[in-house]
Amino acid sequence: MKMRSAFALAFLVAATMAARADTVATADGFWELQYDDGKPEAWFLVSHKGDVYSARLVKGFKKEGDDTKPETICRKCPGEKKGARIMGLTLFWGLKQDGLKFTGGSVVDPRDGSVYHAKMDLSDDGQELAVRGYLGIEMLGKTQTWHRLPNDAMKPKEIPKEVLAKAGASPAPSPTATDGEAQ
Repeated sequence: MKMRSAFALAFLVAATMAARADTVATADGFWELQYDDGKPEAWFLVSHKGDVYSARLVKGFKKEGDDTKPETICRKCPGEKKGARIMGLTLFWGLKQDGLKFTGGSVVDPRDGSVYHAKMDLSDDGQELAVRGYLGIEMLGKTQTWHRLPNDAMKPKEIPKEVLAKAGASPAPSPTATDGEAQ
């Protein structure tokens, strides 16, 4: 009887470990970047097609007391991103997952159009994402920590669609920011 119980316990442990191995954490979903004071700065939506991950800006928040009008068009971005609306723009692309690491990607800084190498590291519990942009070697860069938001943080109809400008097209008119929210 003891042998049968030991066998059943071993089987349950092995089955649990196999189930855990099949559920690799993913970076898919909504993420929040916070200002130093802990208030939200921006929300990103990470998604993948095939085995390639990307992240686009889906919501921005003005810093308390900042009354400057936010830039809404990526005037300095290179290629097809030039002239595109910043809200909804894919800023990170080309990332490939290896366990909890996502490497081999690129990121564009919409403020000046610079393109850098990019990587992301997902925490063991899947609640934090260390996002790094760097120039040439990883030591020459900056890391931001994004915090996971609930999957229903935004309703599907609220999520801005990515619209890229066509080569040679003039930028679309910029929308007006409302409710203290950067567009």
